Amino acid sequence: MTSPSGTPAPSGRDVVLLAGLWLTGDAWDAVAAELTRLGHRPVVPPLPGADDGATTATLDDQLAAVVAAVDAAERPVVVGHSAAASLAWLVADRRPADVARVVLVGGFPGADGTAYADFFPVVDDVMPFPGWTAFEGPDSVDLDEDARRRFAAAAVPVPAGVARAELRLGDDGRYAVPVTLVCPEFSPDDARAWIAAGDLPELARAAEVDLVDLDSGHWPMLTRPQALARLLDGLPAEG
Repeated sequence: MTSPSGTPAPSGRDVVLLAGLWLTGDAWDAVAAELTRLGHRPVVPPLPGADDGATTATLDDQLAAVVAAVDAAERPVVVGHSAAASLAWLVADRRPADVARVVLVGGFPGADGTAYADFFPVVDDVMPFPGWTAFEGPDSVDLDEDARRRFAAAAVPVPAGVARAELRLGDDGRYAVPVTLVCPEFSPDDARAWIAAGDLPELARAAEVDLVDLDSGHWPMLTRPQALARLLDGLPAEG
């Protein structure tokens, strides 16, 4: 948190940052730097299959890495971007008493028994980045051609054991964990309508869901990192 003068508060919080599909942890570099400046302690756990390129990695491997990071932190905020919204929610399911808040950036938690991220074709046991046609419009409006080229060149194929894994949720304590849904390429009104229509059953059952607008495309950690970091800085300390 920041003081009225804009200087970092004397004590911040641990913030665990989880990137979405095809990204490595360094996608958070600019956000992490700003969070550090604001007095917080960003944690970016290496995700098997993303940060090590292991094509045989599974969602359970990623979950184990994040749970270990949460166990080593001090009641952290867990931030999941895009598909990793479900990864963050899995952590809340496994450690409901140890997570202060879940922040979902441009993504939604899947329900028990649904696939983690089976969105695009799997080729040779991985799901490669499908190209920009799939993301034309609001998703990529703030990425120029150079940024798109760099993203595509650095994209890490997602192992089938991650993309096609079934979500397993079993502790209703997760619904007591406060949730902040950051709405980048869609609006808070859109999200409210989806929740009301029954399209987001996990959020419909959550006790506290705050909706926050952020004017960006789908990847604000790349295009508006300072704004995203300040948004995280301004979250309530507890629910």
